[in-house]
Formats: sequence, structure tokens, C-alpha cells
Amino acid sequence: MGLSFDKEKCTGCGNCEPACPFGLISIVDDKASIKMEGCNLCGACQDACAFEAIRIEKEIAEALSGDEYHGVWVFSEQRNKEIKGVGYELLSKGRELADTLNTELCAVCFGHNVKGIEQLTACGADKIYLIDDPAFTTLSEDAYVAELVRLIKLHKPEIVLAGATPFGRSFFPRVAAILKTGLTADCTGLDIDTEKKLLRQTRPTFGGNVMATIICPSRRPQMSTVRPRVFKKKLLQAPHPGKIIKVDFNKEAISSKTKILNFVADLTEKVALEDADIIVSGGRGLGKPENFKLIRDLATALGAAVGSSRPPVDEGWIPYSHQVGQTGKTVCPKLYIAVGISGAVQHMAGMQTSDCIIAINDDPEAPIFQIAKIGIVGDLFKVVPLLTEKLKGR
Repeated sequence: MGLSFDKEKCTGCGNCEPACPFGLISIVDDKASIKMEGCNLCGACQDACAFEAIRIEKEIAEALSGDEYHGVWVFSEQRNKEIKGVGYELLSKGRELADTLNTELCAVCFGHNVKGIEQLTACGADKIYLIDDPAFTTLSEDAYVAELVRLIKLHKPEIVLAGATPFGRSFFPRVAAILKTGLTADCTGLDIDTEKKLLRQTRPTFGGNVMATIICPSRRPQMSTVRPRVFKKKLLQAPHPGKIIKVDFNKEAISSKTKILNFVADLTEKVALEDADIIVSGGRGLGKPENFKLIRDLATALGAAVGSSRPPVDEGWIPYSHQVGQTGKTVCPKLYIAVGISGAVQHMAGMQTSDCIIAINDDPEAPIFQIAKIGIVGDLFKVVPLLTEKLKGR
């Protein structure tokens, strides 16, 4: 893709000069002069030129053979030899997608002495591509990228999914870039266009006000990252005979630009948000960081995780790892208690699928009450301590 300029057709009318949003066009000696450095090929100059002197030349995608790519793959991320929950969730959804396409479902796992491999077949995996090597004990991104690219080029799956975890968000785009294919990040919905046999990838945009559905018709594989807890883990009722395929790993063939020295655990997060059945979250209504003690006391009484909306995180009251919402974590607990949270659309996008939502707020018009199953209109500094005391006594 590039920009072509025909000086012979240029009349020096100057219409293209103000059209360029980056100020890269000027009129010199009655002809347009275009600086390519900084141009992002937006096409504004082409639209302004009535004489077709400026053309944006687009690369024509090669036609894909429908028989060349097949199968739905799920990258099953592990940490500390435990497969992360989002891997099981994506396999459950992947099983639905694979059945619709009448194709196989495969899991891909890199690690060393990873536990729970058999659970991948219980969630519907027909095959498991497993690399078992001590090199994958640490999350060396270069090794993960190289091996996943190699396997995809070798087996040619039509769909590849991964969790939108911090690691997935980091290494998965590199895989897509090397394969020169599209990637839709932070999806909240996946389904198949049965007529065109394409993956429909839905994700929130414009601050959660619009749900965009994206397809990738001209490149393969079709790749998506999906937030944890968007889909539910489902175990197959009947035994599923999955096949484990052990893949050789040549460590010497991969050169890593980085080295993991150490992992520092977040000691403030006693219960992981993504895995919690109960979450108590605080918002701007708490007023100051010291008042998060009310949230922590209630969470302790319930055996719950502590969450937060974005404003307290931005103010430095609580670490980012506790943030729930579009720019934080997506959660789906059995019980979500929102304290002093008005209910901005960005926050609700990350927790509105919770089984039961209880909202505590002194503003009866707060948007959070629209999705709450139980609403308590009152002073949180009175309501929360009373609730905590009642729970402690049980």
C-alpha cells in the first residue's frame, strides 16, 4: 500500500493542501509537493484532488482457498504450571464455533509439567498441541511467539483465539503481525456467519457506547483475544477422547531479546478478581483512600475479592490490578456489590454479566441501579458498616 503522485495531472489548484490533516502538502512552483514522512495514507488528499493526480494504491489481497485452512485453535495460557481459567472458557466457546463449521477444535499449551491438561479435552478439545519444556517455565515472549507462529504455519487453522490477559495482549499481536493477518482485541462476543463461513468478532468501542462486529475476510487465520469471564466454562457431559500431540522444541533456534529476572506478586490482591465468586467494589463515593477500609472489611466478612471503579485507581487510592471495567478487568462473579459507584458505562461493561448485582449509593438516579438486582439508596458510611457487622455475626 502506498501513495502515487502524477505531476503531469496536477494543476496546482491547491485543494489538497488544506485537506491534509498533518500539513504534509504544500504548493511549490504551481505543483503539489508531498512529504511522505509522517503520512498515514488516510486518503484525504486523494478525495480532494479532482484531477486524479493523487492515488492511494492498495494491496490486493490474495484469494484464500477454503480447503487450505481448517480448525479452531485456542491458546491455553498457563502460569505457575496452572492453566488459566480463560483457556477453559474459550474452549467451551470454541467447541460451539467448531461444531458450526463442522471442523476440529484444538488447544495449544506451552509450559513444563503443566497441571490440568486432561481438563482441556473435558471442555471439548479434539487435539492438544503440547510443548513441555523448562524454557517455558518463565514467560519468555519471543519463544512463545516463534513457536505459535511455527505451529500455525504448519497446520493452518482458520481461527485462533487467546485470552485478553496481560500476557495475551502482549504476545498475540506479535503473532498476528508476523502472519500478516487481522486481530480483534478484547472481544465480548464470537459467532459464525454461516453463509460466508466467517468469524464475527464483537467488541465494545467508543467508550462502550457502540458494539462493533468485525470480520477478517481476506486473511487467515482469523484471530481474536477475549476477556476472561466473558464466556462460561462448560464441561462436556459425555467423555471426549482428545489426543495429546507432543511437539518438539528447539531452544537453540530461538534468540530472546529479553530475560525474565523475577516475578513480583501483587500482595494487595488476596483473592484474584477473575476467579472470585464474590466481589466488593468501591468507587468515587468513598471520598478518600482511607475509606477503602470499609470495602476491605466487608470483603473479608464475605471471603470476597476487592474491586474498584476507575476514578479511585486514577487517584492512586488502590492499585490498577483491582480495576473493574472496560479499561480494567472483566468479571462475572455470582455476587457483585458496588459501593459508591455511580455506574459509568465503562465500569458496567466489565461487570454487568454478574449473576447478582447489589448497588449501594445515595443517589437514587445513579445508572448502576438500572442493572442492579438489589438497590440500597442510602449513606454508604452507615449501610456498609451495618452490613459488615451483620455478616460477622453469622
